[in-house]
Amino acid sequence: MSATADHAESLAARLGFQSEQVVQEIGYDDDVDQEFRDVVEKHVSELVDEDYDDAADAVLLWFREDDGDLTDALVDATELVEDGALILLLTPKTGRDGYVEASDISEAAETAGLSQTRSVSVGKEWAATKLVTPKTAAKTKR
Repeated sequence: MSATADHAESLAARLGFQSEQVVQEIGYDDDVDQEFRDVVEKHVSELVDEDYDDAADAVLLWFREDDGDLTDALVDATELVEDGALILLLTPKTGRDGYVEASDISEAAETAGLSQTRSVSVGKEWAATKLVTPKTAAKTKR
């Protein structure tokens, strides 16, 4: 495994992906960072596509400026997972085609009810923003 692949493997784990997870991938296209995607796929139990019809443990969302409304995409992603789940938003880096402003990401995440924890580089062309769905409070017994 190359140093770059080692870094990607380590990054997948540090971002919160776990070996037993089913991860739903949204927005896949020819321009994604294939090495990072392959590492995530090897690191988790299963990487499923947009047509998966069960609740996933996490979402890998590739998003470009011209992909539509980011808030809508994030709200849709929250409906695919349980409370407290990881949504990893991947956007092109500054200066690349499809770049999404950090302020737009922050605003969309807040509007969608997500907590933004950190942003990291996941390759030459892509940056990842780790978002987490809120955990609902445990229901009290009466």
